[in-house]
Amino acid sequence: MTTATARLLPRARRFLRRRTRVLLLLAGWSLLESAHTFLGGYGLAKALDQGFLAGHTGVGLAWLGVTALAVVVGGLAGRGVFRGLADLVEPLRDSLVRQVVSRSLAHAVAHPARAADSAVVSRLTNQTEIARDSFAGLVLVARSFVFTAAGAVLGLLSLAPQLLLIVVPPLAAGLLLFLATLRPMAARQRAFLQADEDLSTQFGAVAEGLRDVVACGAQQQTAARAYDLIEDEARAARQLAGWAAVRCLALGLAGQLPILLLLVTAPWLLRQGLTPGVVLGALTYLTQSLLPALHTLMNALGSAGTRLLVVLDRLTAGPGRAPDQESTTAPDPETITARDQETTTAADPETTTAPGPTATPDPAPHVAVPPGGGPGVELRAVTFAYGPAALPVLHGLDLTVAPGEHLVVVGPSGIGKSTLTALVAGLLEPGHGEIRVAGRPVRARSGPDPSLLRVLIPQQAYVFSGTLRENLLYLCPDGASAPALEASSDAVGLGPLVRRLGGFDAPLDPGALSQGERQLIALGRAHLSPAPLVLLDEATCHLDPAAETRAERAFAERPGTLIVVAHRITSARRADRILVLDGVRAICGTHEELLERSALYRDLAGSWQPGAPERAERISAKSRYPG
Repeated sequence: MTTATARLLPRARRFLRRRTRVLLLLAGWSLLESAHTFLGGYGLAKALDQGFLAGHTGVGLAWLGVTALAVVVGGLAGRGVFRGLADLVEPLRDSLVRQVVSRSLAHAVAHPARAADSAVVSRLTNQTEIARDSFAGLVLVARSFVFTAAGAVLGLLSLAPQLLLIVVPPLAAGLLLFLATLRPMAARQRAFLQADEDLSTQFGAVAEGLRDVVACGAQQQTAARAYDLIEDEARAARQLAGWAAVRCLALGLAGQLPILLLLVTAPWLLRQGLTPGVVLGALTYLTQSLLPALHTLMNALGSAGTRLLVVLDRLTAGPGRAPDQESTTAPDPETITARDQETTTAADPETTTAPGPTATPDPAPHVAVPPGGGPGVELRAVTFAYGPAALPVLHGLDLTVAPGEHLVVVGPSGIGKSTLTALVAGLLEPGHGEIRVAGRPVRARSGPDPSLLRVLIPQQAYVFSGTLRENLLYLCPDGASAPALEASSDAVGLGPLVRRLGGFDAPLDPGALSQGERQLIALGRAHLSPAPLVLLDEATCHLDPAAETRAERAFAERPGTLIVVAHRITSARRADRILVLDGVRAICGTHEELLERSALYRDLAGSWQPGAPERAERISAKSRYPG
């Protein structure tokens, strides 16, 4: 017995015990409905032997009339059967819906910062309806087989007991073979559903992080992972089809062999004193009642029964865990935890007077510095607007960022900072002008993989299901050494999270991570990548100031060029140069130069004073630039 079956059986027994009256009524209507099964073969045998073959046509017609009347009575009893079926099935669906809603609400209350349980919609609609329909079909088929088999066996026994010796052995052998396939088929059905859900989850995650996938040039890795999941689902489907073939063999053994044996042994049965009517009545029991009911039962148990078991197992397993597994509760901090803050602060010379461990990776990650003396990033008269009739977000922008330079972009909300990084990353194409990275057009159709030249980390970090190591090596086509992996993790402040999760090979559940933890993983991935250009589009907005300082210092000390869209003015103070976007104008210079040349920058810098509230650090300027 599987773990799922052992867990579901007690619940099933309690559910049925509470509805004993409904079950008794259903059994009574089924007994009345199955009366025609007994009379179908028995009446035909009597009509033939005592009526037509004996020369008494009236007696034969009378027996046929009784048989036909039993069919009519059975049809009328079907109304009561379906009424009782509804009284049994609908409470099951209502119970499942209440359980799914209760578990989902409990999950939301217990983990308010965790991503919502998106599978609850499938459970409330598709999966509960599957359970309802499958349960109804099983009840209908099972009670039909039980009462039909009872009527047929009783009829065969009434006609001639020796008939049971011919019919029952192959029937029982086929039924036992079929029952032996139920457990492996349930396991294959569960594997198929799990593979289908994994594939859907992967596609959903890719769709959500498609911008990051394209920006990082990770299309091949993403496609390879999706292909593996597709192969897993296809493999599960093939295994399921193999066991379905065994089920067909069992159906042939139980459904066709009794008829064959009865026909082969008919001369012997007649020599033993059985009448032609008895043989024809036995054949009627097999072909018209017993074998069709057995065929229906096998199909229902093999498909609806397996599907019902798997779906009930998933519905009662609760959100956030797979069936047959113990639930685990992961910490869910919204930003970096106090312990992480303590560790980061100790490594930050600006926030402590005591010397701390250095954040410089040792050894440093390998950065693929492009050959030649071209600039790191060059924009020539770049103009961009979201639509032909829209006002330009950037207009005639000229900008040169030297290799190894640290540039910070500041400005009011909605001014075009994220648009600028998307253009440099190649996600957007300018309406006019040219953008070059490492001396090459940013959207060049040939040349090295874009992920080898630049990496973009947006505000919403992309973390996929897999191990922490796989997430960190996502942008390293040639892999990375263990010291480099540890060095990059320590540099961006990821070490405490690595230890809490259980090491780099620990599996990740993206929904169980806070936004700050996702950003730390994405920052570690970018720091480890070989790209000489890193674009951070408010990629530290969910970190506290100390953790942000540590991460930005790690990237500033990393070989290569760094462009940061900042949401705190302190980030600008750490840069080599600062680009101020002010409407369609742009001014670039050092902190001291911009204090003299840019009124907007003076306002932004003046709003920040040491010890001022955190909200004063935010770059908004909404009062001066609405929207």
